[in-house]
Amino acid sequence: MDLVDLVDVDGLVREVRASAARLGADAGALTDRQAGEPSLLPGWSRGHVLTHLARSADAYRWTLALARTGGAPGPRADAAELDRRLREGAGRGAGALAADLRDSLDGLLRDAAELPVERRAVLVPALAGWRHPAWYLLWRAWRELEVHHVDLNSGRTPADWPEDFVRRALTETTAALAARGLPLARVEAVDLGQDWPVGGSGPVLSGPVLRGPGHALLAWFAGRGPAAGLLWLDGVPVGTPGSPAVLPTLPTLPAWPLPPEPGWG
Repeated sequence: MDLVDLVDVDGLVREVRASAARLGADAGALTDRQAGEPSLLPGWSRGHVLTHLARSADAYRWTLALARTGGAPGPRADAAELDRRLREGAGRGAGALAADLRDSLDGLLRDAAELPVERRAVLVPALAGWRHPAWYLLWRAWRELEVHHVDLNSGRTPADWPEDFVRRALTETTAALAARGLPLARVEAVDLGQDWPVGGSGPVLSGPVLRGPGHALLAWFAGRGPAAGLLWLDGVPVGTPGSPAVLPTLPTLPAWPLPPEPGWG
């Protein structure tokens, strides 16, 4: 059985559509002044966040066209070109930003829905160089929408993330960190009733056991939340003074998101 047979692609389309609607409602409520105010990302206004999401959707549409036809649908924007488009578009008025985002996401959803079933498993290149099946673009889009909606600084927080999104993102993140030997023994989402082994090094513990609400764990992994408030080992809060022999230091995290493991080659 091909992996695509195990993936609810239509379900991913529904999740992207719902996430896009939530974001679109908040974007559409912004005034011009609010669009120019800071987001939660250093150096980025809300206009930067919305422009980035629109241009990301365009990039995903390019890749879906590649999967559908087997040929590049014109030149692909590289990182420098995307940065130029971001800088040029970020200062637009709120109405233009919201309309641009809506049009790009509507086009992405339309193209994804029209991708033939037999082309969903076609391997396509991410801009970073690794490859994945075409259907995986929907997961990437959902992840970007949820995380950057928090970055928009419009009132949405990690606690508002859908449970299925948190589960999927934690499953993928912990697998990727385990493959990189992160010195973390296990991650436990206490509200979800689920845990993930990570591994690490050390004769006894192989690193700390990290516990907390799923959204708080994911926020820390994604650089959108502090470790404070999470628990490790026997329920000791992160940040509690203690002997290094009792409380290991939390590891430094790599940039998130990471390519999935084991991946597709």
